[in-house]
Amino acid sequence: MLDFRLETFLTVCRHMNYTKAAQELNLTQPAVSQHIRWLEEQYHAPLFIYANKRLTLTRAGELVRSAATTVQHDNRYLCRLIQQSEGRAEDLTFGVTPTVGMFLLPNPLSAYHQKFPQAAVRLRVDNTQALCQGLDKGELDFAIVEGYVHKSDYDSILYRTERYVAVCAPNYTFSCQTPPKRLTDLLGETLLVREPGSGNREIVKRSFRRHNLSLRDFYGYLEIGDMNVLKEMLVRGCGIAFLYEAAVAQDLQEGRLVELVLEDLQESHDITLIWRKGSTFAQRYEEIYQHLKP
Repeated sequence: MLDFRLETFLTVCRHMNYTKAAQELNLTQPAVSQHIRWLEEQYHAPLFIYANKRLTLTRAGELVRSAATTVQHDNRYLCRLIQQSEGRAEDLTFGVTPTVGMFLLPNPLSAYHQKFPQAAVRLRVDNTQALCQGLDKGELDFAIVEGYVHKSDYDSILYRTERYVAVCAPNYTFSCQTPPKRLTDLLGETLLVREPGSGNREIVKRSFRRHNLSLRDFYGYLEIGDMNVLKEMLVRGCGIAFLYEAAVAQDLQEGRLVELVLEDLQESHDITLIWRKGSTFAQRYEEIYQHLKP
């Protein structure tokens, strides 16, 4: 059970404002301040700094926030385990990013269902940022994500390493006179990317930064929040995209899309199964991985 003063601390962390935290908790502001002072005395370190009219966490505050969030998460998970009908340990509540959900998870999840046909499975498909928020709030037990996460907040197991490929329609007309051979040869094209918060978008942006490029260096770019819509736009010749090979394998095989082989693009990325760092249930998540690994 999470100490009520840590509950207060986490509420202040969400708002970064004592007054708003007090309003949410139905406490007075002096009571909130008292709870924070008590914690600072226990940990022998300040948890917040107020400077330039802004409240920010100290290094100690970051550590306490991460640990308290894990305790809060585990308590909610424990309550859910206890309340499950017949105490079935096979029930799952988790999230995956769209690429994982559409192209990597269906086979292992169907095998899981065949092995545990009575298990209740609650699956959420969303981008990496939203799934991490779901973990922090205790709405999800674990997640399988393709984006970058803070290692200070989450433990993980490598789920799969996937190659990134540049793709376009077979009949796509390039702005350059010759077929593109390098990443910079594509700057005259329209780039199709996922929405902010998507792991795919962050991976693409980081790859570009390694080549001293950004999204705005391209002729234009379209933000598309749905993978299927993005691929259909590619098929219709609306631009180029950088996607996981697994996401376009069937399209490449059927000839709907073609891969652009670039001399300076040898990109791959790890997809990971994550959970709150230091969780009491880490062994259970490792066991679940054995069932759901591709």
